[in-house]
Amino acid sequence: MPQAERRRFDGRAWLVLAGFVALCVVVSALGGLATQSSVKSWYPTLAKPGFNPPDWVFAPVWSALYLMIALAGFRVWWRAGFGEQTRAAFAVYGLQLALNLLWSVLFFGLREVGWALVEIVFLAAAIAVNIHLFRRHDAWAAFLLLPYLTWVMFATLLNGQLWRLN
Repeated sequence: MPQAERRRFDGRAWLVLAGFVALCVVVSALGGLATQSSVKSWYPTLAKPGFNPPDWVFAPVWSALYLMIALAGFRVWWRAGFGEQTRAAFAVYGLQLALNLLWSVLFFGLREVGWALVEIVFLAAAIAVNIHLFRRHDAWAAFLLLPYLTWVMFATLLNGQLWRLN
């Protein structure tokens, strides 16, 4: 699709945006399913470092991050479409979302704090690569993923301390 045509925000653009949002909602919901079994029973029993955020912080932070992740994907599509030139960027986009979900399964679902720590390092790396690949197509898309990377790096530190303390 030519650039000029893509700039017109039409029904197709709304559908693609809705698709990116839906993808992130599904990842969030599946992560929530994995989390709910432990968040009120097991997680409160863990020894936590002093910098552990209060529980109420996680839902609004993740809601904002998932929205930014969806918008980043949409912006790359808006600027460059789906095709050969964006294949790697969207492959890594899918990978980081899958790793995001896997972390919830490992940490909360399986209660494998150590394996979750190993996995979250790969998640942070995938996000960093995604930022690099998205930057080639749209600087704002890359910028939208920076808070996500920052939060995951913080979560890596927190995960490490939870593993050490427990």
